[in-house]
Amino acid sequence: MTIAPTFSGWHALVLHVPDEGTDRLARQLRLLGMTAEVKWAPLEGGGAQADVVLVDADQGWDGLFPWPVGGAPMPLIALLQSEAPGRIAWAIAHGARALIAKPIAASAVYPALVLAASLHAERQITATRIAKLEERIRLRPLVHGAVRALQDSRRIDEDAAYAVLRRAAMARRLTLEQIAADIVAGGVPLTEAG
Repeated sequence: MTIAPTFSGWHALVLHVPDEGTDRLARQLRLLGMTAEVKWAPLEGGGAQADVVLVDADQGWDGLFPWPVGGAPMPLIALLQSEAPGRIAWAIAHGARALIAKPIAASAVYPALVLAASLHAERQITATRIAKLEERIRLRPLVHGAVRALQDSRRIDEDAAYAVLRRAAMARRLTLEQIAADIVAGGVPLTEAG
């Protein structure tokens, strides 16, 4: 069971024309221990001052955010009254991970925050994992080069050379790619890998 996050101390930026709904939203955010700033202007400086952004998806435009489409560096929640597919698509494309329907109901705020924060964190973990895998794929030719070097120097087959490389990486607590780079770069002796 996952424990829902607490938002105490978070700063929420509400990108919406100030009105009765944004007053209700800001009041609910303050009840959750957050500070809230309501403004209707493009974000500047990467939005680094906000922990979460709630945006009027009915009126939003592509230049509203300083980051590339889909690259929100914090949880993003769409505030939406329209059922227009284009407005929903705009919100999704810009990284909205939750939606609060307008007129804003106070009871919709906390669930949207939990969902957006959880999905944003999950997205960051996935992006990091993908970047590491892409790096390993990019370095794969080094592994093949090290395996060939081991085959030639020890006169062993590919499976045995790969096993030597794997044991050396484990013994030195390095990745296969790191030990392979060392082998290819300078012919690191692998006495511990037999």
